[in-house]
Parts: sequence; structure tokens; C-alpha cells
Amino acid sequence: MTPLILIGLGANLDSAFGEPRETLSAALAALAREGVATLARSGWYRSAPVPPSSQPWFINAVASVTARADAHELLAVMQNIEVRFGRVRGEPNAPRPIDLDLLDYCGERFTSSDLTLPHPRLHLRRFVLTPLAEVAPHWRHPISNRTARQLLAELGDNQPVERLPF
Repeated sequence: MTPLILIGLGANLDSAFGEPRETLSAALAALAREGVATLARSGWYRSAPVPPSSQPWFINAVASVTARADAHELLAVMQNIEVRFGRVRGEPNAPRPIDLDLLDYCGERFTSSDLTLPHPRLHLRRFVLTPLAEVAPHWRHPISNRTARQLLAELGDNQPVERLPF
């Protein structure tokens, strides 16, 4: 099986590019201009904020990509795009016009001050696992060796996630 690079996309505020789906689609195009090609993208999902709050619900997706960049270089490209698209890092879990997360990079297991692979909370987030299971049904978590569907089954139903019709 070909190693996967998986990126999580999310937003719950409008940006200069439009509503969250338009922003996230524009981000994928910006990634492509930086040499990060999208192989597949899940559908769009609407999800409640985690942890629960009164902020707007998020739009989420997961993309499988290819890149010549290593994991650190790819993270830098993603964070640069976030800044160009209006992301201001401040309070954790705050509303945002864009959030790009490096979920998995070819199964690597790695921890540094700026990057942990696989993403340290992906196995706890229905809004990540649901679209991940759609775009990469055979993917296995590099540490637990569980599929996204197995991890979803272990989560229960406490995180509302709904697939959008288009």
C-alpha cells in the first residue's frame, strides 16, 4: 500500500475567500501551487466545536496529498497558507477562518517542539475520523494500528458530525 500524507481541513468563520468551504477549497489550490497535490478529498462535514462551546460549527474535510517536502517543510507550507488566509493563533480552540492539520505523514512517528506525528488528537476526534475513513478507508493509525472505522466505533456518539449534501 502506498504511504499516505493526510491533511485535515477545518474552518468555522468566513474569510476573504468566502464561506468556509470556499476558503478550504482555495487553500487546497494554494497547496497545489506550492507543490502539494491533492489525490483525494472527502466530502464536506459539519461538526460541533470540540470542546463544546457556543462558537459556530465547523466545516471539515480530509485530503490525501503528495508532496516533495518532508513533514517539517510541509507543515511550514501549511502554516504559511493559514497566515495568508487570515489565521491568527491565539487562544486554543478559538473560532478561525482556516485550520490545516498534518494528520499523518507516511506513517511516521515523530515528536518535536513544533510537530507530532501522527497528529496527537486525531484518534479522539469524530470530525477528523469520519472524513478520514471516507478518503482513506484502509489507513491505519501508526501507533494503535486501528483503522479510522475502528477508532470511530470506540469514540461513541458524543461528537455531532453530519455530511453535507454537496
